[in-house]
Amino acid sequence: MNSPERLTLAQLIATPGGNWGGMEKHTADLADELARRGHKVHVLAHPDYRHRFSHEITFHPLPVQWGRRNPLLKQRLKRMLRKLSPDVIHAQGSKAAALISGLGTQGSVTVGTVHGTKSSHKDFNKLEGVIAVSKGIREALSHPDSILIHNGVKSQNEVGRTTHPVPGNQAFAVAIGRLEPVKQFGNLISVWATVNPALPLYILGEGSEAEKLRVQVQHLGAESFIKLPGYEENPAAWLQKASVCVISSEREGFPYTLVEALLMRCPVLSTPVNGALEMLPAESLATATDLSALHTLLSAQLADPESLKKSQEACFEHTSRELTLEAMTSRTEAFYFKLLSANSRA
Repeated sequence: MNSPERLTLAQLIATPGGNWGGMEKHTADLADELARRGHKVHVLAHPDYRHRFSHEITFHPLPVQWGRRNPLLKQRLKRMLRKLSPDVIHAQGSKAAALISGLGTQGSVTVGTVHGTKSSHKDFNKLEGVIAVSKGIREALSHPDSILIHNGVKSQNEVGRTTHPVPGNQAFAVAIGRLEPVKQFGNLISVWATVNPALPLYILGEGSEAEKLRVQVQHLGAESFIKLPGYEENPAAWLQKASVCVISSEREGFPYTLVEALLMRCPVLSTPVNGALEMLPAESLATATDLSALHTLLSAQLADPESLKKSQEACFEHTSRELTLEAMTSRTEAFYFKLLSANSRA
């Protein structure tokens, strides 16, 4: 270890550029806060992500679009890590864990964060410590040194400028995420068009299903009350004004949208995915992740948004205390020191 207090840390993201989702945001926020606390933070990731990290972070571009078994990628990663000689190598996600699990990183503690439900965690089992972002993920792990650390979000007193104008003079609902099949926004659009609540729905995001979803809205004749503006850089400003946030996903690790909404005191209705199961009262959860269960939930709960908000007051308070970036970073930092201490004793 370079110092008893200040560490050299390497954060590895192995997603192939393009979409910026929860795992990438998690890494950027964690890296910023660790650097603010005086640690030397290096991020190894696809060059597309360079502009996402502050000047306090040392960014190293890596061709992670190559496959996880690519020998040239592993060779470049190993050479880079040998040069940096970090105290901790932190793999964000399963591909990153696979890349570092067989490198033989002597002198560095290896940690991985599991961000989503996986059929196998074998690559994480080769690391010295594992972080799960939700209770459901933690229960699926067999690693002897694993810990639950929920995602935390930066406190925002000023929400700032938005990519798209927030509706000014009307109540509205919002859903936020990558427009990919796992988010099941097609189900949400179908239900919204059927229930036709008083609230218009705005779905913020971009992804492979963008055009398909826009065609679906047009086919249903719902353009006046279901909108897809595109990617939003500042979802907090929308959540601050929204009457309700809806999560329609088939599965989640621990959705950032959930935390951001509750921090903004915006009530959430959700399918029973990781995170929502831990945080929300039963009446705010669908009984399953399918279209029928989502229809039942929204039909029952959208009629009275004020009552819905009152029912989640305890959730708002818990989130403001426990699910902050500061709390998440403190727990992660403590886990690093614990593993380093055990490693030095060994």
